[in-house]
Amino acid sequence: MILPPFLKKGDTIAILSTARKINEKQLLFAKRFLEAQGYSIIFGNSIGESHHQFAGNDKQRASDFDAAVANPNIKAIWCARGGYGTVRIIDLINTNAFIENPKWIIGYSDVTVLHAKINHLGVASLHAPMAFDIENTLPSVQENFKHILEGNIASLAYDASRNNKIGKAFGQAIGGNLSVIYSMCGTAEKLETTGKILFLEDLDEYLYHIDRMIQNLKRNGYLSDLSALVVGGMTKIHDNQIPFGYTVEEIILEATKEYHYPIVFNAPFGHIKENQPIILGQTYYLHATTEKVILKAKNY
Repeated sequence: MILPPFLKKGDTIAILSTARKINEKQLLFAKRFLEAQGYSIIFGNSIGESHHQFAGNDKQRASDFDAAVANPNIKAIWCARGGYGTVRIIDLINTNAFIENPKWIIGYSDVTVLHAKINHLGVASLHAPMAFDIENTLPSVQENFKHILEGNIASLAYDASRNNKIGKAFGQAIGGNLSVIYSMCGTAEKLETTGKILFLEDLDEYLYHIDRMIQNLKRNGYLSDLSALVVGGMTKIHDNQIPFGYTVEEIILEATKEYHYPIVFNAPFGHIKENQPIILGQTYYLHATTEKVILKAKNY
């Protein structure tokens, strides 16, 4: 897996939207945040565009992304926001240009399909807050975000959940948003999970649909040969009037009961204020005890 070059002071970062529309005013904090670190920030043509709920039509958003990839002066592309729409351009972007000029792609949630596409090309990417919501993350997230852009990758350590299956694991980080991963089953972007550490998070789903998606991943073989499973924020999860009867943790533990790899919950990433950056495609070491969970990138 190729790690794109890390950034240095003076490098240019493009902020653009592959999905929902957004304007420059909504991105002022992100712009000032990175400028304070010595970076030059430019906005893509998609910022301020509007086509229904999208930041311009599919062709416009794909062209904006391709232009940023082709520009040798741009060293990273920070997705402005999620919502929905990245999958609509995923077959329009110029993957050859990206292979020739790899750079950091930054975002999460709806951007999961873009991470998967890029990781299939053999290039790592950064699962991290969007430009739109970096303002609402914890100071530790903002600090780690700044450091990771420069190649200083901090270990993550957090308190263990009583539902964890303890153990040690070593493998490449893959994954992102559960709903998007579910939607990619059977496509060119489907995940290859054997020997990997699978990261999952989601937002605003019903418990029965979490179960449906986990059952689908299991039936597609995603869960059988993992090195480990790391579950982050499962935020604003709903139930029906007649309760489903299982929590998210119980759904996952039941579906994986015959497997023997570590499973950890409440990891600090996802639609939460502690959305810590994770390099997808990077090899991580995981150590889960009854007290703590430690995630450490290889060679750091």
